[in-house]
Amino acid sequence: MQSSRRQFISKTGIALAGAALMPRNLFAAPKPSTVLGIQLYTIRDDMKKDPLGTLKQLAAMGYKNVEHANYIDRKFYGYSAKEFVKILNDLGLKMPSGHTVMGRNHWDESKKEFTDAWKYTVEDAAVCEQKFVISPWLDETLRKTYDGLLKYMEVFNKSGELCQKSGMKFGYHNHNFEFSSTLNGEKVFDIIIKHTDPNLVAQQLDIGNMYGAGGRALEVVKAYPGRFELMHVKDEIATPVKGEMEDGFESTILGAGVVGTKAIIDEGKKSGGTKYFIIEQESYQNSTPLLSSKEDLAIMKKWGY
Repeated sequence: MQSSRRQFISKTGIALAGAALMPRNLFAAPKPSTVLGIQLYTIRDDMKKDPLGTLKQLAAMGYKNVEHANYIDRKFYGYSAKEFVKILNDLGLKMPSGHTVMGRNHWDESKKEFTDAWKYTVEDAAVCEQKFVISPWLDETLRKTYDGLLKYMEVFNKSGELCQKSGMKFGYHNHNFEFSSTLNGEKVFDIIIKHTDPNLVAQQLDIGNMYGAGGRALEVVKAYPGRFELMHVKDEIATPVKGEMEDGFESTILGAGVVGTKAIIDEGKKSGGTKYFIIEQESYQNSTPLLSSKEDLAIMKKWGY
C-alpha cells in the first residue's frame, strides 16, 4: 500500500511539473464568443406594418438576435412581453438588448426612486429575457450643466442597480451630441463614461452616429479599453441632408462608407470588451431596409462575425 502511494505521488508530481511547463494560455478561460444581431429600427416601417412577418424574414436570412426599438404602453410592437418573447422563441430568435429612453418621467426626484413606468420597463425586459436595458437618448434638460449631468449619472448607476436585481444591466447608447457638446471643457461623452460604474452601466457604442460630430470610434475604443460591451455596427457616407442627427452623413451598407467599420469592430472585439455587435442601418440609398439587412449580415459573416 505504501509503495502504491509513493508511486501515485511520484506520477502526480511529474504530471504537475509537466503542466507547469505548458503555455499559460492553454488553461486560460476562453474568450466569450461574439453575439451578432440587428437593431429593429433598421426595418422600422416593416415592423410597423407586419412585425410577425418581418421577424420571420429576418430569421430566414439567418439572424439569431434582435434588439427592439419599440416599447409603448408595456407592449413590444403591439405585443405583451409574454407574447413577444414567445414569438421570438418560436422563430429561434433571442433579444439580448432593447432600447427604451429613460427620461425625467422615470425618476421621482422627491422620493429618490424610479417611477412605476421605469420599473415596468425593467420588469418587461426581464420577461423578454433581455440582458441589457438600454437608454438611447439623454434629454437636453438633463445635460445643460456639468453638475446637472453628474447628478443624472447617479440615476444611471441606480438604474443599473435596479436592472441588476433582475439579472440584467442598464446601458447607454450614444448619438452625436455627446461628441459635439462640452461642459466644463469636457465632452459630454467623456463625462458619461467617467461617471458611470462599469459594473452597473454598460456602454453601447454607436460607431456611426458620432462621425459627423467629429467622433472617431477607433480612437474612442482605444481610449476606453474594456468599456464597450455592445456596439452598433454602422457605416456612413456624406449626404447633403442636414439635421440634428445627420451632421452631413447618413448610414449605408457596411464597408461602403468612410467610418472604417471592420477595423473598429475588430478593435472592439480585441480590446473594447465588445461581445454584442448589433447591425443598424437607417438610410438605404437605392436599396430597401430588408435587402440592406440581408447584405449587411452577409458582410459581417464574411468578416468573421
